[in-house]
Amino acid sequence: MKEYSPYNPLAKTNLGNSVADAMLESDIHSLGSLEPFVGAGIYAIYYTGGFEAYRPLSAKNQANQFAAPIYVGKAVPPGARKGNFGVDSEPGQALYKRLREHAESIILAENLNIEDFFCRFLVVEDIWIPLGESLLIAKFSPVWNKLIDGFGNHDPGKGRYQQMRSKWDTLHPGREWALRCSSRYDTAEAICTELSTFLR
Repeated sequence: MKEYSPYNPLAKTNLGNSVADAMLESDIHSLGSLEPFVGAGIYAIYYTGGFEAYRPLSAKNQANQFAAPIYVGKAVPPGARKGNFGVDSEPGQALYKRLREHAESIILAENLNIEDFFCRFLVVEDIWIPLGESLLIAKFSPVWNKLIDGFGNHDPGKGRYQQMRSKWDTLHPGREWALRCSSRYDTAEAICTELSTFLR
């Protein structure tokens, strides 16, 4: 006899899915012209431009469809990074500042145009932020999360530039601090070949 598991709306995964779904139903904004706002939470970034290696992805985001994020991320309150999950911490403009950092990285890239990037975001209670992000990454496998690492990286600081340059900074040069890092063994052309297979 076949058995069916009862649906539990309060199961962690189902609660996380409700957060992810709410983010996907939120409004689209131009990444380069966000107005400051208060809150922490999750977000998705979409690409609509003509960079050749991303054309299969960009095609899914035309005509206001925005069906395939290129990157998914989170911004947590300052206290969450110290192990207390941001309890009793004011989120400030954590989510806005993180999206602004991403916009600045794209502006610095020599072969990307900020006008081709859009985002959705959702201000979320602290405890649901990591789960919401994880479920969105699992759902969409965004290329800048899964294959092209380094988009969300920060300047490693003096004395750490011996580390290898990220794939993102190899494919999209422009961030000055990344140019100080060691060159990768794989070229931008090789990364584009990987991309074509990944997005096929």
